[in-house]
Amino acid sequence: MFIVFSSYLTDSLLSPRFLEHLNINVNRPEMPQGPKGGAKPFQYLIFVVLFAIGTSVKLVSEWYKSEKLKQQIENQKISAEISFLKTQLNPHFLFNSLNSIYSLANKKSDDTTEAIVTLSELMRYMIYETQRELVLLADEINYIKNYISLQNLRLKDSSGVRVNIYGKIDYKIEPLLLISFIENAFKYGTDYNGKTDIRITIKIVENKLSFEVSNYVSIHKKDDQNSGIGLKNVKNRLHLQYPNSHKLTILEDNKKFTVKLELKLKN
Repeated sequence: MFIVFSSYLTDSLLSPRFLEHLNINVNRPEMPQGPKGGAKPFQYLIFVVLFAIGTSVKLVSEWYKSEKLKQQIENQKISAEISFLKTQLNPHFLFNSLNSIYSLANKKSDDTTEAIVTLSELMRYMIYETQRELVLLADEINYIKNYISLQNLRLKDSSGVRVNIYGKIDYKIEPLLLISFIENAFKYGTDYNGKTDIRITIKIVENKLSFEVSNYVSIHKKDDQNSGIGLKNVKNRLHLQYPNSHKLTILEDNKKFTVKLELKLKN
């Protein structure tokens, strides 16, 4: 709209017909002459003002088009980067889940069949639902519950896994945004004796989501080569998808690892 208006204004101000009304020679941009060959100050002033306005409008119009093009390129770049981050996340999740099922199968557990069915539901959600820009928060929470159920099957004692979810969930959220923090908790939240201590809290008040997950730090499981891939991924996604609308805090001491995330949800 602005570009069209500015182009119209520029063309109108400097059009031959308009300048002819001011007795200005459009073919030879020379200062207008009076009856005795002297300059007409008023017409000359108008000519200068119109020329300045036309030039300014043209420059602003070109700047606006340039900025709009830059924004389009930036949006395309962000979209491509988000897609790339999602493709990184899916294999990471799949490897972790397959390791869990392998652990059950290796022990000849009766829960192996149930774990495979649960994984199938998780994969169906990841393939068909997460291609959208936003998903229902209710669906995302259901996905998280299924993932926790899958992990609980492989634990010797799942009583240490405590999950609290409350508040209205009729909002939308970027898909697979919270799962990396929960994956990390299950990966490192079991001690030498197989005891697990994981606490997950999701609270929604109006359009604000408060997410917290904490786990016991198991040093013997630390994998420096592969550790932190999921966390780095989700940090990048938060930066791209929720600029200036999230707060992420990660705390770690000798015995406990805690992630706190505050997020402004989208309607």
